[in-house]
Amino acid sequence: MNREMIVFSGSSHPGLAGAIAERLGSRLGRSRVVKFSNENLMVRIEDNVREKDVFVIQTSSSPVNETLVELLIFLDALRYASAARVTAVLPYFPYCRSDKKDEPRISVAARLMADLIQAAGADRVLTMDLHSPQIQGFFRIPADQLLAAPVFFDYFNEVLFKEESKEDFVLVMGDHGAAKKFSYYFDELQLPVAIMDKFRPDHTEKPVIRQVIGKVRGKAALIIDDEIASGGTLVEAAKFLQKEGAKRILAAAVHPVLSGRAVESLVASPIERIIVGDTVPVRPKVRDHADRFVLLDLSPLFARAIQCIHNGDSLSDLFPPSVKRRA
Repeated sequence: MNREMIVFSGSSHPGLAGAIAERLGSRLGRSRVVKFSNENLMVRIEDNVREKDVFVIQTSSSPVNETLVELLIFLDALRYASAARVTAVLPYFPYCRSDKKDEPRISVAARLMADLIQAAGADRVLTMDLHSPQIQGFFRIPADQLLAAPVFFDYFNEVLFKEESKEDFVLVMGDHGAAKKFSYYFDELQLPVAIMDKFRPDHTEKPVIRQVIGKVRGKAALIIDDEIASGGTLVEAAKFLQKEGAKRILAAAVHPVLSGRAVESLVASPIERIIVGDTVPVRPKVRDHADRFVLLDLSPLFARAIQCIHNGDSLSDLFPPSVKRRA
């Protein structure tokens, strides 16, 4: 795009936004968010954005509903300020788990989020590791989904597999759906796979695990998931793997939501290391447990994607080779 690019940060994750801007070799655009006594928000854009290519970074983090409304007002303000194009950069997509109508008389809230973001003024969307692929199809504007996998693969190959032989590891998927979604993990890493057979009897985040399909006894079990919310599912999986004879248990997840007492539960669990991305501001939550949590920097991926979008280049080089082969 033959226009000047400018990147703004919402209030949800200024650390990630600042790191992205630094990697782009630019400063963040100036803006101000005002919260009035009646809890209404006002967003003021303090840089000229007329006819510019604008990116606004806002992730879904606590307080989720407030940061969502802030994003919508931010997008509307940019549109009214005559930005040529506005891209909403959503590292962790809001309401991503409400992606289907699986009960009577409920909202498909992820689809509603797509409608709201588009109606507020976004011309396109950039996000990462959606909970389910259909969310990308909820948009009627261009929506690019990044995968954090290349950053995780670098950590596995450069750190994890040098601590212990790669042949000692087995990838563990939380269920059959995860095995399909993360199939490129075992394509790239060439590791055996085990699948947890579980079901959820209610809305609590403690599933019932019936069995594990695959060999984990005597292995270093590496659990792969897209997010950690309360940590209940992950803790139950770790306990089951320990009972099944896994010699080490590690976990990796892109989005470390870590709601409620998740950190305490995970620290007390058999999981010896939890490798997560920085799509949400998690550092303050895990600061006292640096020996258990590894935080991976995803800003290079976002910066490269933003530059590609601005230049009109393909994003395909940002994906693992096995994903590109399927495209």
